[in-house]
Amino acid sequence: MKHSIQINKTAKFTTFGNPNTAKTILIVLHGYGQLADFFIRKFNMLNEDDYFVVAPEGLHRFYLKGASGRVGASWMTKEERQIDIDDYINYLDKLWVSIDAKYSFDTKILLGFSQGGATASRWHDLGSFKANTFLLWAAVFPVDMNLEFSNVFLKSTNYFVLGDEDAYLSIEQGENSLKSLNQSNLDFEFVKFSGKHTIDSKTLLNLV
Repeated sequence: MKHSIQINKTAKFTTFGNPNTAKTILIVLHGYGQLADFFIRKFNMLNEDDYFVVAPEGLHRFYLKGASGRVGASWMTKEERQIDIDDYINYLDKLWVSIDAKYSFDTKILLGFSQGGATASRWHDLGSFKANTFLLWAAVFPVDMNLEFSNVFLKSTNYFVLGDEDAYLSIEQGENSLKSLNQSNLDFEFVKFSGKHTIDSKTLLNLV
């Protein structure tokens, strides 16, 4: 018989920018096998006085190859998936509450890249951080989310961003995903760029 208990766990996050001067907070959720320290470098082209970037790290770390070497992190797997979902929403909520208690921002942006896109989608829907702008980047919505009742997305400006050489998600797949979103009365704009499975700096600057 399976059982579970709740425990305390220390979570890691990395930041870039000056929260005392920034008018915009950008919370970015990394993809599978990435670490926050490296993922946040994708956003260092932003003006650090205008933007405060926060990169939480997934709670599950593992060796990318074998039993040593480079380490990556993940948001969840199929094993005990609902527990993982509950845990990361609680973790991200606590992180946002701690930031919101200290600083004030005019604009709130949430970006989910690759595996982090599903995490960001669920958190935007169920969590305490309500973004003005939502960026679903090289990712698709979780298939288990009931889009017809995700009213929070009706209050944000939403973008579906995808490179035309992405090895994991084709433009055709992206268009089909966008069609499904829009059929659920969720207004998403499809933004394409020339590139692979990555954060494209020029596209990012245009959107934020």
